[in-house]
Parts: sequence; structure tokens; C-alpha cells
Amino acid sequence: MSPPSPDADPATLPYPDLGDLLARVRFLPEEGRIWLDDQRMLLMHSSAFGVLRRELIESLGTDRARGLLTRIGYNSGSHDAELSRKLREAGGAGFAVFGGPQLHMLEGTARVEPVRMDVDEERGHFDGEFLWHGSAEAEEHIRLYGIGSEPACWQQIGYASGFSSRFMGRPVLFREVECRAQGAPHCRIVGKPVEAWGDAAGDLAFLRADELTAGLAAAKLIGSAAQDLLGDTDVVGASAGFNAACHMVRRVADTQATVLFLGESGVGKEVLARSLHRVSNRGSGPFITINCAAIPENLIESELFGVERGAFTGASTARAGRFERAHGGTLFLDEIGILSWTAQGKLLRAIQERKIERVGGTRTHKVDVRLVAATNLNLREEVRERRFREDLFFRLNVFPITVPPLRERREDIPIFMNHFLRKFNQRNGRSVTGFTGRAIDAMLSYGWPGNIRELENIVERGMILAPEGGAIDAFHLFSGGEQMGASLGLDRGGSLRVSSHAAIADAPPAKAVDAWAGLLAASAGLSMDEVERLMMERAVDEAGGNLSAAARALGITRPQLAYRLKHLARA
Repeated sequence: MSPPSPDADPATLPYPDLGDLLARVRFLPEEGRIWLDDQRMLLMHSSAFGVLRRELIESLGTDRARGLLTRIGYNSGSHDAELSRKLREAGGAGFAVFGGPQLHMLEGTARVEPVRMDVDEERGHFDGEFLWHGSAEAEEHIRLYGIGSEPACWQQIGYASGFSSRFMGRPVLFREVECRAQGAPHCRIVGKPVEAWGDAAGDLAFLRADELTAGLAAAKLIGSAAQDLLGDTDVVGASAGFNAACHMVRRVADTQATVLFLGESGVGKEVLARSLHRVSNRGSGPFITINCAAIPENLIESELFGVERGAFTGASTARAGRFERAHGGTLFLDEIGILSWTAQGKLLRAIQERKIERVGGTRTHKVDVRLVAATNLNLREEVRERRFREDLFFRLNVFPITVPPLRERREDIPIFMNHFLRKFNQRNGRSVTGFTGRAIDAMLSYGWPGNIRELENIVERGMILAPEGGAIDAFHLFSGGEQMGASLGLDRGGSLRVSSHAAIADAPPAKAVDAWAGLLAASAGLSMDEVERLMMERAVDEAGGNLSAAARALGITRPQLAYRLKHLARA
């Protein structure tokens, strides 16, 4: 089936042909693997899923079991949205969005019948209604618990929300309004952007792994300073990696243990540190921060421990340091890895003795402080290179929490996109409506070396450059020299081309252009499998046979590259 006109009404379209999706399913029984594109899959007995569901309900309770299954479905839907966009980008949103229901059917979940579908990426508009016939999840619930009063397709509703949120580049929530488990003839679901639901708090709670994170509810938080996602009280995320970090924060909160946040710059370490303080038994006490990288070495001691009057020229009054000011609360040491060797020794002594002495003073002060630190450096490597004291490292590394970078939690990107767009629209009195499909693809494929901080800045830039009442396009976002990776795709006529987001930023080096041009020329008349093999072989050649380097250049993992090369060699 050829792609429909971009102006066609999705509700009037039949399902596209499944061939493009079926071609991405590969069974390798001799290796014990099933692949859907580059995602490893599992076949599971429906009855086994029912057993898992029952065990979760009986051990965790209905609400927690529902939340866990909903988040599992959200993760699956998010990955399938990426595949659908990749395969059906040329056909427009109305064509690609049907990949969700079709993949849902292909994966054996239910037969999905569209009732209505109204999608406009640029306005951020989504209004969908579907019927599920023969829902596996509902049938298992009925087998184990019989007909009840509540909808039971928890994983499937998470899948629909995850697919639509990733596809639209903004949080979309589906709600099951009828269910076979309630005695209805079929299951019926309705999906809209989160903010379009006026009473969705209960549904949104199941997409939060912990009260620390606002999850998809972030779409409704604008206008409340106390709930600003990058402020003092709330963090946001729906991805598994970020939820795992939130669970770790919750586990350590009510102890007195020292916590060390690890992760790249801009991932939200300070936000999590503030949340740790807020939910701990020290929440009513002070939360004092010090950025170790911003304090000159000759001042770090006075900043940490305070000074007595006359201690040095200019010290006309006594002043308490950060340790004293944090008494009864939490002291947060950001960029701890930057401290000089001398400052590290003085900090170690204060941690060990829980006593400090002001600069120029003779009297010691007892301090009751919970220490939380953060760094974007590999402290073990710093210890090996003798840039960081080993004894201080072991004092700090009591309870390490790694915050994953944004490129490893792409399910969270649509939430942040929507939040920051609304935030800057409100701050600047603008009415930018949303993001184009090109912009969404670019945001989801970009590497985000600056993480959340960079995403916030880029969305603000896009809002400034976008037309009033219009949508943010890719060239509005990536105009500051960001390096976008090139990739091959299909145009509307089925010919190979460099994907649109590859040309958003500065022009690539001439060598890269020549390489892509040569690859495009060499691929004329070849099948997609032959083109794929050609791309991978060329990447391996360019990397001098180093599979890891070739995989990084292609944007896939080394095992995926090794598997694809082996599979294509047999074909």
C-alpha cells in the first residue's frame, strides 16, 4: 500500500499493509532469539502472563500491580512508536500512527478497530478512539477473577499511552472506558493529550513509579511554582531508568546515610537531591548547597567552615559556613570531584568528626548534617589517577545513585518537550502550538550531550523562532551548531535519501558527505537487506574492523551489529 496523501483524514483510511512491519520480525530458533527490528522480543503463554498478573496483584496489591503493568506497557509502546516513525515517516502522521494498533495486533494482544482518529502534530492535537476485540489481558483477568467493576487492560492502556506520547512528542493519555472484564462486549479506549483530560489524576498516578516523580502529570503542572519540574519539589520521568533512581532515593530517604549522585551534567542530580531532602525526616530543616567548582580554592575552607572576625584582611565580622548553616538539615556538595587535594583533606576530617573549626578560630562546633554529594566525574578513575582522595571517596560512596542521561530515557523526552513549551509560552506570552513531525523526529534522535538543561534551552530557542500561532520545526530547534547524526531513509517515491534531521545543523564535513553520496550511488537497484549490509560493511571498514566503533557510528549496539552482519551473511 502506498502512503496516503498527508491531507487525508486518518479516520477514513484502511489500515496500511502490514508488510513493512512483518519484514522486521525475525525468528532465530537456533540462537534462541526473536527480533522486532532491533528490539529483542519474547513469546509468552497468555496463561503465564495471567499467573504473573495474579502474583503481582496478590503480593503488591491491585494499585501497585496495575501501576507496574501500565509502566511496562508504556515502555513497549514507546519503542514501537520509534519503529513506526522510522518505517512510515514518508507517509505522514496519519499513516505512521496506525503502526501502533497494527503492532499491537501483530504482538498478539487484541484485534484493534479504529473508531475515530484525529491527529495534528503541529497543533499538538490528538483525539483517538479504538475498540479492542478479544483482549488477551481482559480474558486472563476474567479467567482468574471473573467479571468485575473496573477496567483490567492495564498493560495495554500503558502501551497506547506510550506509543502516542512518543509519537506525538507530548504526553498523551489513554483511558479504558469499557472493558470485557466489566462484562462489555469489547474494550473501548479513548486517548487525548494529558491536559485535555480534566480529571486524569487517578490514571496518571499509575504512570508514576514513585511520588517523587510527576510522570505524565507534568503536562498539568504549569502555573504552580511549587511544582515546577526543575524547581525544589518535583522531578519528572516515566522511563524505567529514571524511576529506578527515584526508588533508590525513596529507599535511602529516611536514613542518615551519605548519598552520592552520579551522572552527566544536566541530568537532574540537584533536583533529586532536593527531593531526597524534602521526603526525608530532615525535610523541615535547611537544605544548603555549595557548588565546589564555583568557589576559588583559597575561599573553599571559609565557605565550608566559616570565618572568625579578623581571621584575614577583610574579615570584619564572624560568619558561619555552610556546615553550620545546614545544621539539622542537609548539605549538598555539587561537583565534589573538582575539590582540590587540600580541601578534600579538610572535608574528610569534618565528615569523620562531625565537628568543624572556623578559619581563624580556636573553638570547635558540633554539626548535625546529612551529607549529599554529586559529580559528573568517574570518581574511581579520579582515585586511580590520584586526583581524588581514596579515603574521602569511601566516605562519600555509602549509597551511590546513578541518574541516567536523557539519551537513555527517551520516553521522558516528550514530557519535557511539552512542559518546556508550555512554560515558555506562558512566560513570554506566546501561543506556539506544538512541534512538527520533523521536529519530533529530530528531538527523539538527537544525542542530548547537555541532557535536560540542553533540551530546555533548545525548546526555548524553538519557541522564539517559531511563528506566532504556528508550530516549532526542526530548523528552529537545531540552529546553534548541534551535531546531528546522518541516517538513511526513504522518500515518498521509495528512493533512498539522507533523513531530514541530518541536515538540520551545520553541514557535515566533506568527507562525510562524500561517503554518504558514495553509499547512495552504490545502493541503486539493491534490496533493503542489501543496502543494510552495504551500510554496515562500510561502517566496519571505516572503523578499521572495530565493531564497537562501527556500531557507535551507526547508532546501534555492538551485539545488534554483530547479529545483523551474521544474519545478512546467511541471506
